[in-house]
Amino acid sequence: MKILGILPESIGGRLTTSSILDGFTMLGHSVTIFDELKDSYQLSNDYDLIVGYDFSALKIKKDNNLTMKSVNYFSDEIRNRTSGPYWQELLSELDKDDNYTFYWDRELIKQEKFKNIFYLPHFVNTNIYKNLGLKADCDVMFAGRLDTDYRLNMIVDLVESLDVRFRWYAIERHYKDALSRVKNKETIEKIYSGFIDNEKDMAMAINKSKIVINMNSQGVSSLNYRTMQTIACGKLLISDNRDELDLFDNKIPVYENGDELKNKIMYYLENSDEYNKITQYCQDVCIKKYNSISGVNYIISKLNKHQIE
Repeated sequence: MKILGILPESIGGRLTTSSILDGFTMLGHSVTIFDELKDSYQLSNDYDLIVGYDFSALKIKKDNNLTMKSVNYFSDEIRNRTSGPYWQELLSELDKDDNYTFYWDRELIKQEKFKNIFYLPHFVNTNIYKNLGLKADCDVMFAGRLDTDYRLNMIVDLVESLDVRFRWYAIERHYKDALSRVKNKETIEKIYSGFIDNEKDMAMAINKSKIVINMNSQGVSSLNYRTMQTIACGKLLISDNRDELDLFDNKIPVYENGDELKNKIMYYLENSDEYNKITQYCQDVCIKKYNSISGVNYIISKLNKHQIE
């Protein structure tokens, strides 16, 4: 197939879409990238399929009068502005025969009745996200916004309470926002490590860390993209409690509050046998089930129920 892949404006969406498009490429399909941040030319119907994140492909399809089938992967809530400013305008497009929706949340999908909607957890390119054999120079890593007091206070408390090497990655405006809200600015200044906007650098950062903290911000039961990135690299994820941790047979350590998180960080830093047992088990599951080829093969299996013209 000839695939038109849409890289959206959102950084999370760009990374997620990259793993999807990598899967099409690895399966021998031809992929052309249209980057919403860089490209503005008129698109043609010279493709078999358009693939995008949230409503990005549908917006491009409508604006350019394209008629090919679309694949729309959502890891934002469909009926929410987080999935894009045009979500209300484009919502009805999801119910058309030629548009296929893949939703990352097992509980939220029960609320949707679109013709072609399927549950599909995140997956990653395990040729990029893998154990690189690097020496860890960081004990604990967090990547993402500290946009709520809960998140900010939890991270600050971790850094100030534990004698560990900590790194935080976020875009500069989220760093400045956190800095403006925290009492001890040195705490945030000490841990801020810049911004990562590509797969290889993110895989490198995870590989140089021992533990990655996860805080899922959307959905009800689902696991975010960071989950698969971390596990595929063979590093320990400590996550807030989510139903879909059963995808990894509930082996991933969870926390309910800051004190429990601190205790688990120290426990796994001090108990390498337990650390290695969990990371190896979860990595094996991820490599087998949540890789780009498996994910895209599932997408194609749904498309094949209606032959692509």
